[in-house]
Amino acid sequence: MDFEYAYSGNELDVFYLARNWKAYWAGELRPYLGSDVLEVGAGTGSNTELLCSARHTRWLCLEPDEALLRGLARRVETHPCRAVIEARRGTLESIAEGERFDTILYIDVLEHIEDDRRELESASRLLRGGGFLVVLAPAHQWLYSPFDRAIGHYRRYSKESLAATAPGRLEPQRLFYLDSAGLLTSAANLLCLRQSLPTAGQIRFWDRWIVPVSVRMDRWLRLALGKTVVGVWRNERG
Repeated sequence: MDFEYAYSGNELDVFYLARNWKAYWAGELRPYLGSDVLEVGAGTGSNTELLCSARHTRWLCLEPDEALLRGLARRVETHPCRAVIEARRGTLESIAEGERFDTILYIDVLEHIEDDRRELESASRLLRGGGFLVVLAPAHQWLYSPFDRAIGHYRRYSKESLAATAPGRLEPQRLFYLDSAGLLTSAANLLCLRQSLPTAGQIRFWDRWIVPVSVRMDRWLRLALGKTVVGVWRNERG
């Protein structure tokens, strides 16, 4: 199958430095990871590396960009759970008839897909009964910046717009925001810096100093504010 897809992926290299941030949101997502996981738009595999563990029996990474897929395959080679990880070039259309999953992940991916409603509807039909659809995406359309445009974001989401995108056949479990303190840095970039890509130094500063503040503030605010939104839905059908 031929995939007409081009994506620079340069920001993936920069955000790989954000170890505190990745550990933070990973802790929120792990309760919804079943044994058989589909990760859509897996990029170079940094999230796979973080989330896949010995408790998983299968982890399928879908990535339509050939260059990113090569990086993903190299990273998987050294993963302790490499025996259960499959790197496949493609999209949901690449999933064989009858394949089903306990969890389907979209981590900073859905905003890159023009027809997001159709995408999630298709994903919902690949879930086993009791399975989870998990989406993590950039929040608040008013924060849409040259950075979003440069890396191919069609939109940012609010809790309401993300909920409206989810298939009605799934039951909502959680909708919440993360990184309340990070809203300030994003707003500063939008109003003052207007960079298309943050520098490595800026990412390190945010990850080292801002994210720990967000961890505390988010709990105080009960996850009601932040520059990232997370949605979790469950397939209650058998």
